[in-house]
Amino acid sequence: MASGRVTLFGGSGFLGRRIAARLLERGLRVLVAARSPDSVREALESTEGLETVRADVRDQASVVTAVEGAETVINSVALYVEQGDTTFRAIHVEGARRVAEAARQAGATRLLQISGIGAGTDAPSSYVRCRAEGEASVREAFPQATVFRPSAIFGPDDAFLNTFVAIARRFPVIATLGRGTARVQPVFVGDVAEAAARFAGGEGEDGQIYELGGPDIYSYRDFLQLIGRHVGRRPLLLPVPLAVWEGLAAAAKLLPNPPLTDAQVFLMSRDNIASPDLPGLKELGVTPTSIETVLKRDFR
Repeated sequence: MASGRVTLFGGSGFLGRRIAARLLERGLRVLVAARSPDSVREALESTEGLETVRADVRDQASVVTAVEGAETVINSVALYVEQGDTTFRAIHVEGARRVAEAARQAGATRLLQISGIGAGTDAPSSYVRCRAEGEASVREAFPQATVFRPSAIFGPDDAFLNTFVAIARRFPVIATLGRGTARVQPVFVGDVAEAAARFAGGEGEDGQIYELGGPDIYSYRDFLQLIGRHVGRRPLLLPVPLAVWEGLAAAAKLLPNPPLTDAQVFLMSRDNIASPDLPGLKELGVTPTSIETVLKRDFR
């Protein structure tokens, strides 16, 4: 294929399909590489300029095939719950490195790795550690790779805002992690997708780390009160010690689809906000969307 194509891994996911849509809106030729490529076409309003291929970041041959002829490669593959040999290390470290190495060998000029704010090698959560190790492995394999670290991503069909809205509607008392003073800077999924599309269109700086946050910073306590006001409730916020949350997350691991993970507990126990020392949405020309705007528009 001719140069200029964008290969997007993980294009069937919550963020990935938004990235695919924004890339197509910009008139770019897009190849979505996913384990369920048919679902991508079903999710998009327009598929002009779209190709799909079945690929798995754990499979070398499929990765190599997917990046052939790509000028830009975006890896938005994410795993939140381990199952069997589908582990955080297999996806976020080994898989990410496999994509980066294949992109370099195929002659791609730009690579974007989607990670997350809070990634750190000293974290007690294996998910968070593997996110950080994945960033390092990608940049080792593809030195000019760019990394996006979004804060908690929200949108109409997310697992973040929908969860809190549902809790606020159903329960008069909501447990907070400690006193709920840790801060979060939720970022709209459409803004992250737009930033990725702008990067693929030639904007942004290679080799840079961008931390993406929304326009407002909330303590979790203030955030829950905001959600309560939106649904017409004034929930009582009950502080629960970190150790209790950690115990609940450990017990939830026994479930096939745990409602709480150690990664969530870890990330909610500390600030999850964009660093003022790193570029973000502003430097990519994206005006962040407030969570209040999305609540009024999509959560009635």
